[in-house]
Amino acid sequence: MFHPDLARHPDSCPALVLNADYTPLSYYPLSLWPWQTAVKAVFLDRVTIVENYEREIHSPTRTMPIPSVIALRQYVKPSQHPAFTRFNLFLRDRFACQYCGSGRDLTFDHVVPRRLGGRTTWENVTTACAPCNLKKGGRTPAQAHMPIYRQPWRPTSWQLQDNGRAFPPGYLHESWIDWLYWDVELEG
Repeated sequence: MFHPDLARHPDSCPALVLNADYTPLSYYPLSLWPWQTAVKAVFLDRVTIVENYEREIHSPTRTMPIPSVIALRQYVKPSQHPAFTRFNLFLRDRFACQYCGSGRDLTFDHVVPRRLGGRTTWENVTTACAPCNLKKGGRTPAQAHMPIYRQPWRPTSWQLQDNGRAFPPGYLHESWIDWLYWDVELEG
């Protein structure tokens, strides 16, 4: 019987990477390694193969199914607080402007403007769409009469991972589903 994995190019066969406790290293972006990295980690005995694609790779002396799900042998402790990046800021704010709720043309805004002594920190920067950012200008939300939906805060890595589960990627291989906990109703 024909299986869709057999028609896949190996480059479209990434491996879902799980921590040693069998939870994904990251939900958003989803922790994926190219097949070459996964195979190298297998041979270096750094991972355990949990699931395979039907697709195989061949060497002169060996045939091996491409790993679709792998688990690290040593637990990697996630950092308590994530790096302060534009992407993580948008993820904290669920990819929505904190002034109007729009998800388009996103940028970031200093709640207390830098010209008024505001700093570039988790607690003073929020996601804003370009029109709201322009409208607010160099004023505070109160001065601009623009209430902010949620005051900015410093998230934990767990909070960002939890937010990331609300944004599943466009493609999930069937072998990954049992290892990902998206916000879906469980079958009873």
